[in-house]
Amino acid sequence: MTMVDLDPVDELLARERIRDTLAQYSRGVDRCDADLLKSVYHPGALDLHGSVDGPASDYVDYLLEKMLNGPVATQHLLGHSSIEFRSADSAHVETYYLSYHLEEDAEGERIDSTGGRYCDEFTLRDGAWKIDRRTVVVDWTLVSRGVMTFPGSDRFHRGSRSHDDPGYRQD
Repeated sequence: MTMVDLDPVDELLARERIRDTLAQYSRGVDRCDADLLKSVYHPGALDLHGSVDGPASDYVDYLLEKMLNGPVATQHLLGHSSIEFRSADSAHVETYYLSYHLEEDAEGERIDSTGGRYCDEFTLRDGAWKIDRRTVVVDWTLVSRGVMTFPGSDRFHRGSRSHDDPGYRQD
């Protein structure tokens, strides 16, 4: 839905740039890439995540410390995004997400799953669509236990939480 009259090509480009910013956030979290995570927010942006509410830079610092000292692996999957342009340089964006965190505790491995929405205010500044304000909504959570691998899974390329991950390779 568009609340303002935008040039159709400009609108399509803006939608793609917003979606790319959202994807970079997920990649930054899962790869524990501080620079990538910080790049999706405008300076002075707010992130109301529940666990930490305040400057996005504080949230990124908190998140990376938690991720590097907690889950073994994470995966954040994005669903559809509703993008409503308020003007040529601002949009309200609501994006559905699923997140999975592989954790280890005294009972063994478990997967903590969450379904929710990122409710974002995006603005265009200096040619870049980035987040000015994010509110994270959690709609449900689930903890699963059981076998975390299947026969032959050791033959797959494994992800890592660094630039050594196959997703960063350019070859």
